[in-house]
Amino acid sequence: MRSRYSGWVLGLHEYLLATWHPRTRPASIEAVPPGLRWLGLDVRCATVIDENHATVEFVARSKLGGRASRLYEHSRFERVDGRWLYVEPVAADTTRG
Repeated sequence: MRSRYSGWVLGLHEYLLATWHPRTRPASIEAVPPGLRWLGLDVRCATVIDENHATVEFVARSKLGGRASRLYEHSRFERVDGRWLYVEPVAADTTRG
């Protein structure tokens, strides 16, 4: 999860797509709005379900145009050929504050 957050911060769209499960991977990633600043990542919980499945609960903070945002997500990950890939959110909520 931390490496994917870094991928978002650095705008590494090819890396993000490469670490996304093929079953749910989008064709492309939209450009980040100009001026968006990532402020931090808080991994709240990582749970291993079995040797090939896990979930991660996190909050990513950002700021755009003077407005702070938090993205809360509880995500599914699956190990494929020895690599953990992002599958999809279990639940997501974006709040401003």
